[in-house]
Amino acid sequence: MSVSPAPKPPGLSIFFPAYNDSGTIASMVIRAVKAASELTPDYEVLVIDDGSADATAEIADELVHTYPDHVRAIHHPRNRDYGAALQTGFRSATKELIFYTDGDAQYDPAELAALWARMSPDVDLVNGYKISRADPLHRIIIGRLYHHIVSILFGLRLRDVDCDFRLMRRTIFDRINLEKTSGIICVEMMKKIQDAGFRIAEVPVHHYHRAFGTSEFFNYRRLVRTGRDLLILWYALVVRRQHRSPDVVPLTKTAADPANRVYPSPPRP
Repeated sequence: MSVSPAPKPPGLSIFFPAYNDSGTIASMVIRAVKAASELTPDYEVLVIDDGSADATAEIADELVHTYPDHVRAIHHPRNRDYGAALQTGFRSATKELIFYTDGDAQYDPAELAALWARMSPDVDLVNGYKISRADPLHRIIIGRLYHHIVSILFGLRLRDVDCDFRLMRRTIFDRINLEKTSGIICVEMMKKIQDAGFRIAEVPVHHYHRAFGTSEFFNYRRLVRTGRDLLILWYALVVRRQHRSPDVVPLTKTAADPANRVYPSPPRP
């Protein structure tokens, strides 16, 4: 009696939005390559350099030299903000499953294995949630307030909308579009995914102290802008329900910015 061959594991795209993450991006990519290779032979790792002013771009290009078969670097010519980096990552991913987390090493790419194990035919997205937030007290308080406010405003049924540690099916972006370029893109994305009927599972993950750099989110000016942008987003998605229009063009059908530079780049003088 013949034995059926084991099913081939799906392909996996991993990407890191990175802005001034020269102190951490190399270790994140190295750990991601190791984690991905233990899950599937068909994987790619992308660094989305969002116009960094430090050595992030050069380190990303060097990582491509180190792992030429699996690592790509995409460079925004100028800083376009977190949401724009996510949009570039989702558009550039080519595999069946997409995983992303930030390049600042507050999450461990090795814990991708826990999300992978939870992904099943009846799940479209596995969302991490922080076991304990490793941030200063004021950031923990602001983070909790932010989570509760957006959960109520947008009707989100998630433990942690602000946990950027997600594994999802690429087909999600054949049905939804993303428009926001700031950090509120996570609220926009999860609202649209939830309203489209995609099935979400949740897995606890660890959160670590930021060892290099500083957060771009926690300052007064940005918090005021975030509050304004959330109200505009709430009006569009909750009151007007624009994302439910049949005329919405999904993200995979929208053009990438032609100014983005994809490694390999032209020789530098």
